[in-house]
Amino acid sequence: MYLCAMRPQKVEDKVLLQGLMSVLRSKGYDGASLNDLAASSGLQKASLYHRFPGGKKEITAAVLQFANEWVQKHVYTPLTDETITPSKRLTQVLANIDALYAGGEDACILRALSMDSGIELFGSQIKESMQLWIDGFTTVGEALGFTKKEAQSKAHQVLISVQGSLVVCKGLNSRVLFESTLKSIKNMYKKG
Repeated sequence: MYLCAMRPQKVEDKVLLQGLMSVLRSKGYDGASLNDLAASSGLQKASLYHRFPGGKKEITAAVLQFANEWVQKHVYTPLTDETITPSKRLTQVLANIDALYAGGEDACILRALSMDSGIELFGSQIKESMQLWIDGFTTVGEALGFTKKEAQSKAHQVLISVQGSLVVCKGLNSRVLFESTLKSIKNMYKKG
């Protein structure tokens, strides 16, 4: 009996999701068209629909899941890893954040999707990702000797500083502010 082998997918999931994320980062949910998403994915529109039959909503949910998994792996887990000194955890995570945002050049998917109808559709996933940041930075703050209340306050400030600096970097077309923001975060966690 003759069996047809399944054709391999043309684009790996990670590469596909990174391309889709780049469109959603720059255009947001409402601004991203299926043509834009298909062009960034390396797939034809029909192939994109085959992978994501739920269309743009399913694509965006998959991108947010990918982003949340990245935050879990590169922010939360290292910040809570007690086998590493707290200062090394902080240094490692700030380097991961710098790489994620290309030194302040790339916009944040959470910010992009927090506008217009994106927040209505994906609010729980956005909140989940932000909470991972807050929980991770709170944990490292406590490990560095701050009270829980102080550590939580610092964790909130980290999220505000990173997100705010990304917006200002775009507006001024300068990455210098992002670099100084990451340095100020590191200094914020120094005692006394």
